[in-house]
Amino acid sequence: MRSEAERARIVAESLLPGAQISEVARKHGATRWQIYDWRRRFRQRGALPSCESPTTSFAPLVVEEPLDERHVPAVKLEIAIGDIVVRTDAAIDGKQLSQVIRAVRASR
Repeated sequence: MRSEAERARIVAESLLPGAQISEVARKHGATRWQIYDWRRRFRQRGALPSCESPTTSFAPLVVEEPLDERHVPAVKLEIAIGDIVVRTDAAIDGKQLSQVIRAVRASR
């Protein structure tokens, strides 16, 4: 039987951009349906936002000059939540990032 923290980490991994539920499940010796069930239970407890009601808000991005795409370095995003570090690129969808952060917090 998995601990609540372990389920939360697996759910967080399944919410990362590009993650495929079947691959995450196989990696952790679980089934896709277990992960879907864990997500549902975290949502019911308020640890993950509902799929229907986005609650994320971010500060607007203001660009004073157009950027030349050929000279824009790849931007990486790293968020530390206690002893857990979430790494992604800056192109992550805000809703997905919010879900990952909530899942990580729920695992603590």
